[in-house]
Amino acid sequence: MPAKDIYHDAVKNALIKDGWRITADPYFIIYKKLRLVADLGAERSLSAQKGNDKIVIEVKSFLNPSFIYDLERAVGQYIIYRNFLKKTAPDHQIYLALSQLVYQSNFDETIDIVVKENEIKLIIVDTEKEVITKWIN
Repeated sequence: MPAKDIYHDAVKNALIKDGWRITADPYFIIYKKLRLVADLGAERSLSAQKGNDKIVIEVKSFLNPSFIYDLERAVGQYIIYRNFLKKTAPDHQIYLALSQLVYQSNFDETIDIVVKENEIKLIIVDTEKEVITKWIN
């Protein structure tokens, strides 16, 4: 099993503070002989009529000297997970979680193109305070 990202617990705690119930840690995506491991599964009740929001979260720290290298890996992993989630759990949405510091220092208009073109959903977390500062759909 892959090692937990350094921000794993901060993201998990931020989700809990935001009203999410952690349903899996880690979250397994199993399709035929393929077994993928995302970081977290969570859900939140909407209302009796609307049911629950269900999400899968992949946490990334972006600590490599090359931000683009980390971005390539994160985007590829996100897209692969999203594709298999559509087959195994179509009621779940996948999010990429990253620290507010990484987002503020690296996600400019150029990187925003990658996020928009690939329809990547982001959760931005203040890892010091363990709170979600922004949801990007």
